[in-house]
Amino acid sequence: MTSTRPSPASSFDAAPGTGPGRLARGGASRVAVQPGTIRIVAVEGDGIRESEGATALARLPELLGRPNAAVWVDLVAPTPKQAEQVASALALHPLILEDVLEGNQRAKIETTEGVVHIVLFHLAYGERVVASELDIVLGLGFLLTVHEPDWDPRDGNHLAAGVGPILRHGPDHLLWAIADDLVDGYFPFADRLGDAIDDIQDEVVRTATPDTVERLFTLKRELIQTRRAISPVREVFNQLTNRDEALIDPDELVYFRDIYDHVIRLTDELDNYRELASATLDVYLTQVNNNLSVIMKRLTGVTVILAGIGAIAGVFGMSEAGSAIGGGEAGGFWAVTGFVLVLATLAAVVLRKIDWI
Repeated sequence: MTSTRPSPASSFDAAPGTGPGRLARGGASRVAVQPGTIRIVAVEGDGIRESEGATALARLPELLGRPNAAVWVDLVAPTPKQAEQVASALALHPLILEDVLEGNQRAKIETTEGVVHIVLFHLAYGERVVASELDIVLGLGFLLTVHEPDWDPRDGNHLAAGVGPILRHGPDHLLWAIADDLVDGYFPFADRLGDAIDDIQDEVVRTATPDTVERLFTLKRELIQTRRAISPVREVFNQLTNRDEALIDPDELVYFRDIYDHVIRLTDELDNYRELASATLDVYLTQVNNNLSVIMKRLTGVTVILAGIGAIAGVFGMSEAGSAIGGGEAGGFWAVTGFVLVLATLAAVVLRKIDWI
């Protein structure tokens, strides 16, 4: 394998969004009812040959038997029979096949009989965010990817110009290209979470309502679920760059370290967002307590005014009201009544000035 490598391209442009949706994992099993798609891309001489279906699968042993073989096998929602056929052609350990078919794994890296098995997740975001599992198996002369039809590795930045320029440098370089595009895709999603936190913080400061705190709890749950899907990726690439893997060219390690740096930055951002969400909840509770204090002050102010009037009215008694209306009361009654009204007005002005009413 040649040691000349093209310089990696990274895309960190954050797509604007209205806020994250609910994160969910797409099913507990990878077993498909309808036959999936088997795509095989292989370096043949100076060219690249792509094929699909049973014909491509039949040629797989021949392609792997060539010197300096470089083959990419892409399985899209395979049935158990299709997965078994590919596993047999690639001589994979039964445990790897079991993990691929079972699904519902966590991000991890395992080496079984000299074959590296990596599990990552693709995050699709919209109204509802789904974590779709991607199994990657790196062996001698081949790279196997198993994923759902909602994501296509060819749509990534590195493979946009075609698989050939990447695959010519070996399956390990194709592994880097797919993993780098996948990790770069996490950043727009993380930025959406950050934007959602900013919006909720503004709402909490302006007005604290039950709807706001409900959105905040939903966001905290999404942050936990997102971190659960992404955080183990850090350890995956930490092991990948520090292990002595015979299947990975030493010249490739610098590229995988670049992905590792991206994942560290991403997990740090998620930790910051989680702290901001917790701080926002504290601000919400503080706002609720402040609003309650304002209400209590205003009720106290009203009580002060009414208590003064009620005390004086209690001294004279309500029986005096009828005589006063009939003109039977002396002028002193009206003087006291006027004094009470003036005193209540002054109390209201003072309480208003100190923002109690």
